[in-house]
Amino acid sequence: MWIIGALAGAALIVLTLFEGFETIIQPRRVTRRFRYARLFYRNTWIAWRWLAVRISKPNRREAFLGIYGPLSLLGLFASWIAALIFGFALLDWSVGTPLKGGDAARPHFFTYAYLSGTTFFTLGYGDVTPAAPFGRALSVAESGLGFGFLAVIISYLPVLYQAFSGREAVISLLDARAGSPPSAAQFIVRLARTKSLGAIDPTLKEWERWAAELLESHLSFPVLSYYRSQHDNQSWLAALTAILDACALLIVAIEEQNSYQAQLTFAMARHAAVDLALVLRTPPKPPEPDRLPGELCATVWEQFEQAGVKLQDHETVRQRLTELRGMYEPFVNALSERLLMSLPAIVAHEPIWDNWQRSAWMKRTPGIGKLPGAASDEHF
Repeated sequence: MWIIGALAGAALIVLTLFEGFETIIQPRRVTRRFRYARLFYRNTWIAWRWLAVRISKPNRREAFLGIYGPLSLLGLFASWIAALIFGFALLDWSVGTPLKGGDAARPHFFTYAYLSGTTFFTLGYGDVTPAAPFGRALSVAESGLGFGFLAVIISYLPVLYQAFSGREAVISLLDARAGSPPSAAQFIVRLARTKSLGAIDPTLKEWERWAAELLESHLSFPVLSYYRSQHDNQSWLAALTAILDACALLIVAIEEQNSYQAQLTFAMARHAAVDLALVLRTPPKPPEPDRLPGELCATVWEQFEQAGVKLQDHETVRQRLTELRGMYEPFVNALSERLLMSLPAIVAHEPIWDNWQRSAWMKRTPGIGKLPGAASDEHF
């Protein structure tokens, strides 16, 4: 039995270290079918999501969901540490390491667990110590491993939050350009009203890079997918979907627009949506109801024409637009249902007031954001 216990303890230590290496140090996506981190997030998210959908008030539900990302990360780290302490305790207990101090005459498993915990965190109490060469060597190895493991975990956090901050900074830029929540039609209309629709390429290049960085960071650190934006009406998924919608409209609908940069941005954003759905094990699912039914499609054409945008033939555009939307909507819709993040409308159902126009004391700052000579509900 002691051989089985020793092998189990050693295996637990090795597997935990390997899991930590894959999650923290190795930047490449892990395709191995069984992973503890994936199992941890799948089960804890199911429970957290079950509780969240039972919160009736949207702002409280979003606040509750916003806790999950950071808390789950701490929980994952704590489970790794507990596994390492348990593994070393099991190894000491299995080989019967002689002890000094405490109940050294008849040590039980909890004594070895206490020794393992104080050694891992390098507390150095000295009330219980190993009395044999093998036990001393094991304690030295555990203290060094514990010190290094905690250092790696601490160094991991700034990298994670730097990636989160970079993601959110670009999402915030979409506020004044497309509204909150963002709308693809509003994104194009606002730029068209400035008579500079041809200058959209630099903006699309910025979003192409953002989509590439989103893909790279969220493949390396999938926990970032659960980190929510500062505002309830913003999310990385809403931003990604709005850019895909806008690129699809630019490619098929607008006559004078060179669609090459829109195609590049669309390809990168669609790549991000598909791969993230794969990483989160979320099968594609077409949205129901349709995000752009006939009456809303007519609204889009009307808004574009009012903004002076020249359009292609409406019927041809609608058919091609449906084909492009079919390439990404099932994936972003599946992610939306999995993460409880709402998808933005392609065209807003009501006038949009941006986050910068609101405050905690009033819904909107009067007179701010209105374009000279525009109607009362037309701003940026």
